[in-house]
Amino acid sequence: MNLAQTPAQMSIMPDWLNPEHLLSGIGPVVVAVLCLILFAESSVFPVLPGDSLLFTAGLFVANGSLDVPLWLVCVLATVAAIIGNVVGYGIGWKVGPKLFNRPDSRFFKQEHVDKTHAFLEKHGPKAIVLARFVPFVRTFITWLAGIGRMGPKKYFTYTVLGGIVWAAGLIVLGAMLGNIAFIRDNVDAIFVLIVLVSVLPIVFEYLKARREKRTPTEN
Repeated sequence: MNLAQTPAQMSIMPDWLNPEHLLSGIGPVVVAVLCLILFAESSVFPVLPGDSLLFTAGLFVANGSLDVPLWLVCVLATVAAIIGNVVGYGIGWKVGPKLFNRPDSRFFKQEHVDKTHAFLEKHGPKAIVLARFVPFVRTFITWLAGIGRMGPKKYFTYTVLGGIVWAAGLIVLGAMLGNIAFIRDNVDAIFVLIVLVSVLPIVFEYLKARREKRTPTEN
């Protein structure tokens, strides 16, 4: 099965965001494009379909459209995603304090940095992993981690874990399930569901924190 025979189940996306278009080409070129996109989305450019790209890459490996070993695609994609997050963290670490070091600034206040730091210290590990599955958030969380001065060791540990689960996990999932007709024909809907499920724990933690804040302190 070649790329031209792949169903157009992702047609609701514009062509420049359509995984089938983005991953069309010769094997090594496809992997290079995939890695470049994952790096960009994980560091500086949030408007990219990382989830669908990873799933589609697994599908292409499984059906023979992408003649590259599955393990190699998983390793390269994971490394690209991790490096992207490291760069995003570095951007937040270096640029963030310069934005917040003016106490009289209208928009950038040191208290925002302190709140970000406190949030990441409390929810950071879970947020770093879960954010991988949430478009836009997976880019911005890296900056916030750097701005909030999340401990490098903790950040790198969880960003590696998140990178493996997200990149390698979705590629393997695509290889395993992509040829099932229902899944193959409803990729967009499935990833909307994945995003919603991924966001639920964050929403739960937020509501829990608000509830605890409103509860009077017992003497």
